[in-house]
Amino acid sequence: MPKRYATELEHAELATLPDASIDTSDIPDLDEDFWANSEIVEPEGTEQVTLRIKRSVLQAFRDTGKGYQTRMNAVLESYARTLKK
Repeated sequence: MPKRYATELEHAELATLPDASIDTSDIPDLDEDFWANSEIVEPEGTEQVTLRIKRSVLQAFRDTGKGYQTRMNAVLESYARTLKK
């Protein structure tokens, strides 16, 4: 039986756990019905563009560290989804 933990484990602690100690009882098995109704979804690619952005906006994202362009894209993608409704 998997062990219960009083607090959430850090990533490093999780990485050291043997598979047998991870509780997967709430995850349903992936049976034939699941795979019969599944479909392959290709990830959408990105395109390099030139974009004019206020310095303050760019700096705010840069201040969040590495991956700021990915985060900027996520914000724009979220907004674009609202336009499709």
